[in-house]
Amino acid sequence: MTVTLRVVLDQLVAPDDADLAEASRELVAALHETAPEGCVVEELVAARPREMAPGGMVHSPTLRAPLARRGREATGDQTAVTVWDLRPWEAPGELPHVQVADARKRLRRAAKRADAVVVPTHAMAERLRGLARLDDRVRVIAGAHPGGFGAPTDAAARHRDLGLPARFVALVGGEDGLPAGLAAAAPTGLDVVILDVRPETAQAARTRAISAGFDPARVHPLASLDRGDRATVLSEAVLCLAPSGHSAWPWRALEAMALGTPLVALDSEVHREVVLDGGLVVAADELTAAVAETASGGRDAARLRVLGRDRSRAFSWAGAAERVWQLHADL
Repeated sequence: MTVTLRVVLDQLVAPDDADLAEASRELVAALHETAPEGCVVEELVAARPREMAPGGMVHSPTLRAPLARRGREATGDQTAVTVWDLRPWEAPGELPHVQVADARKRLRRAAKRADAVVVPTHAMAERLRGLARLDDRVRVIAGAHPGGFGAPTDAAARHRDLGLPARFVALVGGEDGLPAGLAAAAPTGLDVVILDVRPETAQAARTRAISAGFDPARVHPLASLDRGDRATVLSEAVLCLAPSGHSAWPWRALEAMALGTPLVALDSEVHREVVLDGGLVVAADELTAAVAETASGGRDAARLRVLGRDRSRAFSWAGAAERVWQLHADL
């Protein structure tokens, strides 16, 4: 008898979040590769309504999934959804209103009907239990950086096209960390490249940078980038600074570690769990000193390059896929 795991891939058909689209692509490929004997993977999209009818064994790398009422154990039906970012509840002002409303609606529905809700860290699991009545249905399965993620062969051309300066700090994470990150980077005299800036907030980011003491010419806000451009920015940065304290999977911090870029991160529950010893995880009042020390390029910077690469190897999509298969076997 063949067991079919149906994987929801709406983000590959109509993507509205580049990170979730990439995560969906990586996870479904790994699920195919790690499928136990007698198991197969079937890909679902909402654009084909018949396929999206509830039933069977369904896994969604996002909150989007066909959800029927619970209590279907006898039929073998089960559905798991995934939450990567708790900003719709913690910091709704950082996101478009439509995105916030959609996430909240889908979590309410999942709390009533999903058999499991997956989050990438234990810290987020604890926070999520306070947001919805999920009892013992919360599961932790970490994300990963893209397979083969590295500096592209055309990095020099990408550097030029992106208008990158010769030496810079890459600032990543939620908007909540922007003031502290800019204040910590300003004394280095380096330019700052801010990743994943929404177009409507780019001017606000420049204004904040000026308030922190930056010359406007030294501030480079960039919108969501493709994989090659991200790798170019992160691999060429003097250091990566992750000053956000939000409960969200730190995509860029993990990518920086995978590339061997020294990482300085704000002490938060998520960073303590994910970064661990792969970067400098410091309190808010220690960010400036940590950035200055790392930017100077001493032995600590060299050590962080090695530790970051080592830590990033703890995360892989193959490992995530194996845990997804185990989750559905347990259900």
